Amino acid sequence: MVGNPDYNSLMHEVCVDRGWCGGIVDNRPSHVDDFIPKTGPVSAEQFVDWLFLADGVDPSSEPAKWQKHKIGLREAFVRHMGADVVDASKLKSDFA
Repeated sequence: MVGNPDYNSLMHEVCVDRGWCGGIVDNRPSHVDDFIPKTGPVSAEQFVDWLFLADGVDPSSEPAKWQKHKIGLREAFVRHMGADVVDASKLKSDFA
């Protein structure tokens, strides 16, 4: 399967450049892609929430600390995906 080049670029920015895409949560590997459904609308906010979940971070624990990260990640989603909301089928990478 060939991934979406826009999503590949997004994942490079959020994972490689910013360090947000997954980790070990509850002794199990977790990745943002684990939360993405096969189809249906996905908003930038949902995607950012999944990035935090995949890293085992609860942004509500220290909202001021995490707010700048949430804003930057949301902006990256919109910049790379071209909209605030996209179909989940567009969130597929070549790196899965």
